[in-house]
Amino acid sequence: LPPKCVSCGKNGLDLCLECLSEARGAERESAEWIFPIYDYRDPSIKKALWVLKYKGKKRLGRVFAEIIYEKILEELSDLSTLENFTEPIIIPIPLSRERYRERGFNQAEIICRELEKISAERGGPQLKMEGAILIKPRETTHQAHIKDRGERLKNVIGSFSVKDPDILKNKNIILIDDITTTGATLGEARKVLRAAGARKVIAFTVAH
Repeated sequence: LPPKCVSCGKNGLDLCLECLSEARGAERESAEWIFPIYDYRDPSIKKALWVLKYKGKKRLGRVFAEIIYEKILEELSDLSTLENFTEPIIIPIPLSRERYRERGFNQAEIICRELEKISAERGGPQLKMEGAILIKPRETTHQAHIKDRGERLKNVIGSFSVKDPDILKNKNIILIDDITTTGATLGEARKVLRAAGARKVIAFTVAH
């Protein structure tokens, strides 16, 4: 079937340019190393992320990757000069085996694969994905089901590990996820990557 905008129903794209241009940018405060693009409370963005995540409309991964790529270029123009943030590796926030079996895919990994393709197509800074380094060996309660920030932080402690630390030594890392709320998941992932030898870790998400 030809693509239709998941928000307004217009033919042509899975999320049309009009809905994207009208979507609210991220307004809530996040850690200085986390760069969210949109406000998750925006109806178009919320619906599109839900359709990607729970209905498997994977083409939306390309739509969001295009937008994240532009934001990455914007930030790298400063970071590469000021902080020697060059040749970054992109790493998706992983799912546990149980969650992956249940869903059949990882939406953050889909976005990463599209980012890798876009960087190759456009000849800009090359983004290489390493999807099997950061793993989630145990299932945790879904963060969206926990309202208290302190409990969210406790929930993710020890939930990630690194499979091949040698690949990370002195490397710059870009973490990718669909949504950040308190930043607890990204913060735990960053802590584990830094402990394994990563040089600098930043993160980009579709929404906050």
